[in-house]
Amino acid sequence: MTTGVIGILLAGTVGLIVAGWLLLEGQYRKRRGNDLAFGAGKWNLEVYEPNFYRIVGEPELINRTPASEIMVPELRVETTLLSGAPLKDVAVKTEVIPHHPDAEARPDGYWFAYIVKLRKKTRLQIRVEVEGSDLRALKALWVRVPYVTYGPQGRIPKVGHVVVPLKFPNPEEHHNWRSTPAAEVLPVPTHLLTHLDDPVSVVKRYVAPHAQPGDIITLGETPVAIMQGRWRHPQDIRPGWVAKRLCYYFLPTSSLATACGMQALVDIVGPVRVLLAFLGGAIAKVLGQPGMFYQLAGEQARLIDDVTGTLPPYDQFIVLGPADPQEVVLQIRQATGLEAAIVDVNDLKAVKILAATPKVDAQILIQALRDNPAGNADEQTPLVLVRPAAPSA
Repeated sequence: MTTGVIGILLAGTVGLIVAGWLLLEGQYRKRRGNDLAFGAGKWNLEVYEPNFYRIVGEPELINRTPASEIMVPELRVETTLLSGAPLKDVAVKTEVIPHHPDAEARPDGYWFAYIVKLRKKTRLQIRVEVEGSDLRALKALWVRVPYVTYGPQGRIPKVGHVVVPLKFPNPEEHHNWRSTPAAEVLPVPTHLLTHLDDPVSVVKRYVAPHAQPGDIITLGETPVAIMQGRWRHPQDIRPGWVAKRLCYYFLPTSSLATACGMQALVDIVGPVRVLLAFLGGAIAKVLGQPGMFYQLAGEQARLIDDVTGTLPPYDQFIVLGPADPQEVVLQIRQATGLEAAIVDVNDLKAVKILAATPKVDAQILIQALRDNPAGNADEQTPLVLVRPAAPSA
């Protein structure tokens, strides 16, 4: 056999090995691994007395892996109470009861390893009992459900999160309107909003007693995103090459200045768009046009709030911008008759309208919200009712 033939055979063998490796790698990257998702399910305050609360939830574990069964060998519950007063005499008791479709729960409370079959799900019941001499200062219960998935990617820990409100303002209570040159404004307090809420129901509950025809209800973009469940804990984010390298080039105050914050954007629009936006933004900045990155990367680049960006317990999470805000305001208009807008307002007198119903006057809204009546601290007034001033005769 000649040297040339041997060379051709070797090259062919190497080519087959490389092609086989690329095929395996491509197939691997398309697979979703241990994709067992946590669904919050329904939660209820079954007992709500001054010295005793019982909160019951029914979350789900959903196997979204297309071709693999996923095992759940471990699951437990952890809780944190958020309160306006010390918690010295407050006791919390938790219980987890599996509600598997094909296996009964053990009487001793032991979580036995369970297999969630292809495209199936299982449920569990979580009971939390809170007892104390006076629980009226409690604002919310943060429930964490650490669980272990065991499957194609090995043994991977995950955590599900649920926030349950425990304090509810009286919607009928009188509040003070504030005067601006363009309108009267009323910051409306609510309970701590969670992904167990929806914008339409919240507006109906808290705004209806104060509204009249011609009013505009505005919702903060972050509370809307929270109600949509668009918040992620950093431990569930795996920063990639693009996120780790580009985050260093943003101001320390930016929500994209951390690897996890940047990765949250990458997960939405993709690494190629983020990288191209960065390169395009850098060129534009040299040419005297700063801020181009945010235009090229898309609306979500401006709206992401990194850790510490909002009130507890969401200060532990990365909160994304709301999804389909125009549809949200149209639903509010249809359900309540009120004009509506979703806004991004800060203490620097910057007002950005993300979405608004057709009859909203943007200039009136911007002038009315310029001083940020909702606040940026712990006011818990995510809704602001705007009553435009009557036109002068």
